[in-house]
Amino acid sequence: MDPPGDIVRSARIDHALVVTVDNPPVNVLSRAVLDALSTRLAESVDDPEVRAVVLTSAAEKAFAAGANIREMAPMGPAEAFEHGRRGQSLTRQIERLPLPVIAAVHGVCYGGGCEVVLACDFVVASVDAQFGQPEVNLGVMPGWGGTQRLPRRIGVARARRWILAGRPVTAEAAEASGLVDRVVPRSELLSTALGLAEELATKSALALAAAKYALLHAIDAEIDPGLAYELDLWSRLFGTQGQRDGMEAFLAKRPLVPRARDAWATESEGFPWGEGTAAIGKRKKP
Repeated sequence: MDPPGDIVRSARIDHALVVTVDNPPVNVLSRAVLDALSTRLAESVDDPEVRAVVLTSAAEKAFAAGANIREMAPMGPAEAFEHGRRGQSLTRQIERLPLPVIAAVHGVCYGGGCEVVLACDFVVASVDAQFGQPEVNLGVMPGWGGTQRLPRRIGVARARRWILAGRPVTAEAAEASGLVDRVVPRSELLSTALGLAEELATKSALALAAAKYALLHAIDAEIDPGLAYELDLWSRLFGTQGQRDGMEAFLAKRPLVPRARDAWATESEGFPWGEGTAAIGKRKKP
């Protein structure tokens, strides 16, 4: 067992390694938290008694409220690219871990928190859980795998609504969409996740790992190019007026006032829709 001050701690309960994020008040996923999570996940492979991993939270109101916006707000494209790569590396590590990973989610699970959950094999949620990819409200987009894994998990139409509207989704709606496997009372969340871990522990560990990798190959054979494409677009949004306005409004706790698209042609340069945009922007208004 780890000292109470650790932002991410781990403890083995029967055959499960319970990895708990404890970064109050709402488990913002800073660089330090991402690195600590990666370290704890690596520990699970080194312990021969561990047969499954349970990701959980010590915060009262959140599983993880997303990335650290104060940390990200001043970033330019190059810094954002490195930070996005750190987040993608963690979600890829979860996905490729040769053990089943169960997310036990309560409270807020937004942005990067939701992207971490998308990389897990099973998701158990309490009735008060809320999921979402609200990045568009901050002038950016999901950058840790959300645009790639969410449509694979819940279908393209639902993923489009989640990502483009940026609205929160209840645990029941997430279950109906296929992201959440089971919704339980808050008091039963950890015990339900541990029960699933013990059920998985009765299976051959090698067979589970092989099946997990075969499923990944069937579903996500082309995910690496997709993740690279997402990361490129995500990092390019940093330094744009929309990103600056969105994150400043969030940090100031005030509503975002959208601007007109006067600089659309200039800011679209380098994006896939940018070809020909400059010429369009120069057309005279009727």
